[in-house]
Amino acid sequence: MTDAFETAPQESRIVYVKTVDVAELPDEVQGQVEGFEQLYAVHDSEGQQLALVADRRLAFRLARQNDYAPVAVH
Repeated sequence: MTDAFETAPQESRIVYVKTVDVAELPDEVQGQVEGFEQLYAVHDSEGQQLALVADRRLAFRLARQNDYAPVAVH
């Protein structure tokens, strides 16, 4: 998923971090994240999911390491 960070347009440097219920994810993803009820998704300004991680702080750190400005979505 890090490839999406590298190819995103330069003019849009904001990404959105939101919680995702594991139960709403495809079965193949659910099978990889046993033990978690929620994950954190990072989306670009067009809504494309760039990353899916287990920890909110990691989502923000990942965004900043890739020169994005993360914003929490409630």
